[in-house]
Amino acid sequence: MKELTHFINGKHVKGTSGRFTEVFNPATGEAIAKVPLATVDELNDAVAKAAEAQKAWAATNPQRRARVMMKFGALINEHMDELAELVSLEHGKTLPDAKGDVQRGLEVVEVCMGAPSLLKGEFTDDGGPGIDLYSMRQPLGVVAGITPFNFPAMIPLWKMAPALACGNAMILKPSERVPSTSLRLAELIIEAGLPEGVLQVVNGDKETVDAILDNDTVQAVGFVGSTPIAQYIYGRAATNGKRAQCFGGAKNHMIIMPDADLDKAADALVGASFGAAGERCMAISVAVPVGKETADKLVEKLVPRIEALKVGPYTAGDDVDYGPVITAASKDRIAGLIESGIEAGADLIVDGRDFTLQGYENGFFVGPSMFDNVTPDMEIYKQEIFGPVLTQVRTETYEDALNLIIDNDYGNGTAIYTADGDTARDFAHRVNVGMVGINFPIPVPLSYHSFGGWKKSAFGDLNQYGPDAFKFYTKTKTVTARWFSGIKEGGEFNFKAMD
Repeated sequence: MKELTHFINGKHVKGTSGRFTEVFNPATGEAIAKVPLATVDELNDAVAKAAEAQKAWAATNPQRRARVMMKFGALINEHMDELAELVSLEHGKTLPDAKGDVQRGLEVVEVCMGAPSLLKGEFTDDGGPGIDLYSMRQPLGVVAGITPFNFPAMIPLWKMAPALACGNAMILKPSERVPSTSLRLAELIIEAGLPEGVLQVVNGDKETVDAILDNDTVQAVGFVGSTPIAQYIYGRAATNGKRAQCFGGAKNHMIIMPDADLDKAADALVGASFGAAGERCMAISVAVPVGKETADKLVEKLVPRIEALKVGPYTAGDDVDYGPVITAASKDRIAGLIESGIEAGADLIVDGRDFTLQGYENGFFVGPSMFDNVTPDMEIYKQEIFGPVLTQVRTETYEDALNLIIDNDYGNGTAIYTADGDTARDFAHRVNVGMVGINFPIPVPLSYHSFGGWKKSAFGDLNQYGPDAFKFYTKTKTVTARWFSGIKEGGEFNFKAMD
């Protein structure tokens, strides 16, 4: 079995704790590697080395840092197939979906190539008699990113690219279930010219996370995962005086109005519900048709589409729709929630519980399932399933559908399918959700905007990537200046080339 490492000061370093966890190929159920779990001392040593390396990196001008991002982006493109296969091997995504995972992270790197313009401060001339005021955006120092299993490339890139472009050093703790992609990205960014030690990849579990949160040198923490852990990390980070942006769970609804194009709505629902086996924080897991006729027709459209889905390993070709879930425990949890839905009285109209795949009987595959006549008091509705299960909650009116979303604890993403502009505009203005799609099922903003949910889907004031990331990873210093001396003699007449 392959033994993975940490990545410290530009080199692969074996763990010293003697503690490991296994990494599985979820398509076969086979343990393919073991990854070390860092001790508190190992984490603190990595932070100390990062802090030392950060001094020179912060002093490097923003354009030079942007050039590293340019080379990094080129290397990601060059190694796209390799990175996608690492994602697929440890997560189970299809190769096209894995390439999308890498691509959406790459797009944030591309925005960070323009970091100099995003790091400019402000200037007020003659704010008082002979007095000028100006502000600077300066890096925080050492920051940390704690990333989830479901996007092994995208979310580490969402964290590291803005943090590094701003002049910080970063401690990246990837999910111990999918560590290899982060380790490879660390190699590539060193090849792109990032000084050794500015990015440290430290593998670990809760002990490592708590060490990050308690380390006085770490100034900020970015996290993506479940809501209980997001809330825990946010609280502990804040108690220790750190900035924190912590993104949690979701229960994303899509309203289908009577005037919607039901074929387009059904296609969107199937892709948004079952893509990546439902293991997306922006997955649509609740269909909310308005009116009985709309609901009945939508079921007629959905059932054949769901039953036609092709489930298999990523090696089975690009026509596979989705692969396995991440662990055997996830598979069992999903099956348990489906059982709870049946017991609560919901109608299981597509049953994927008995799905098996010849040759992959030990894999963590779950067939697609759909419930109709789900009600908000059922666990199948209240919990984030994070699996290939679509639930349908019927409503009589648009107001009923809107209030269902408003009353839900989560507020990550939502969508509406309609042909009426007034309804769409009203929905966008009134719904209390951070990301809204209009005839668009998964409204993940492009990389020059910012990503973030509301309510129990997010803890912290600033969102991920885009303009918010540059605010989060810098602090503002404002200077009030008055000069009494005259102009110095002499001058230079040639441009000095930038190093």
